Amino acid sequence: METSRIPGFYNMSVEERRSLLKKLHTFSDDNFTKLTEDAPLTVDTADKMIENVIGTFQLPLGLGLNFLINGKDYVVPMAVEEASIVASSSHIARIVRQAGGFTATSTERIMIGQIQVVGCEDFSKAKETLLKEKEMLIKAANDAYPSIVARGGGAKDLDVRILNDDAQSAYSKMLILHLYIDTCDAMGANIINTMVESLAPTVEELTKGKVYLRILSNYADQCLAKARCVIPPELLKTGDFSGEEVRDGVILAYEFAASDPYRAVTHNKGIMNGIDPVVIATGNDWRAVEAGAHAYASRNGVYTSMTEWYKDEEGNLVGELELPMSIGTVGGATRVHPLAKFALDLMDIQSSRELAEVIVAVGLAQNLGALKALATDGIQKGHMALHSRSVAIAAGATGEMIDIVAEELIKRKEIRVGKAKELVEQLTK
Repeated sequence: METSRIPGFYNMSVEERRSLLKKLHTFSDDNFTKLTEDAPLTVDTADKMIENVIGTFQLPLGLGLNFLINGKDYVVPMAVEEASIVASSSHIARIVRQAGGFTATSTERIMIGQIQVVGCEDFSKAKETLLKEKEMLIKAANDAYPSIVARGGGAKDLDVRILNDDAQSAYSKMLILHLYIDTCDAMGANIINTMVESLAPTVEELTKGKVYLRILSNYADQCLAKARCVIPPELLKTGDFSGEEVRDGVILAYEFAASDPYRAVTHNKGIMNGIDPVVIATGNDWRAVEAGAHAYASRNGVYTSMTEWYKDEEGNLVGELELPMSIGTVGGATRVHPLAKFALDLMDIQSSRELAEVIVAVGLAQNLGALKALATDGIQKGHMALHSRSVAIAAGATGEMIDIVAEELIKRKEIRVGKAKELVEQLTK
């Protein structure tokens, strides 16, 4: 995409947005056609994806605009049902864009497979034996999935831990082997599970124990992505609030989440409001990303904020977000769901690492949108105005009536289904 800055996009009709999008980006005919279909995911395709299919369930697909990440423009597809998320992230992306955009980095794509061993006669000796045979075990794992090795990935290392070594532990003593695998651009569940399952007989023989679980871990703490933004206070001025007041309010709101798990849960849910829609739109496993993100927020023994906000020496507001990103751009639903292909095409994503960097940048933007609102006019002012259309629909409004009812609800400052029903009845008499 040449630019993600598209003024007036919000006020266009759906057809006008689609038409403009096609002018701004070169799509394959098939990808763009899928976007315009009422049911791009057919029941026949859905029936091959999961069990007991009776139909499909759709979500609105919107575009996060204004994103400039590592000097590249991104129009970001977001599949989500909640009002204000797309608008909020786009608004913050515009502010950050004026400050030079987001910078983002990522680590190598190392995922983890686990093998659980119980019943060893000597756990310390079993651990020592496995580590001694590390190279042999890594080679055996790679022999089980040669195609990933051919692409430059495969098992790279292993480690062994002993759990519940304390005699007072309420749980069984066990040995856990971690196999570290470069899955390239795949999320890699099948690769990882195939490798650890193939090692089970050898691990049993070496440890003289019994192998139980052989499974991937969704806590991908060796596969991290980090986004950062630096914003001068003059770009944060909001209404009667000076930029410095907004900056300091954002930092205080962050410190609340950093200090209190009750606040941190809601704070982090807001971050995932930005992350999950992109993960869903690209056909990735949002449950895995959610679980890994919340585990990472607890990595120091206390559940805390996923983001960090502070003031630098120049008085700028600095925000950072680092999370595990067990996502992929090949395999699974990323290439089965027709709109997942469209989403990756639209962003011109070249690798899973690039996608991970985009995702954390959107999460950081969404967090700042929420904190900025909380530190100024409160979260409800903007959210409820956008929510008014959903309320109108819930009250039975259709077509042009939706906007008429929504505008009247905002004007009356009564954004309630009951009031919306009254208005619908008046308009349909």
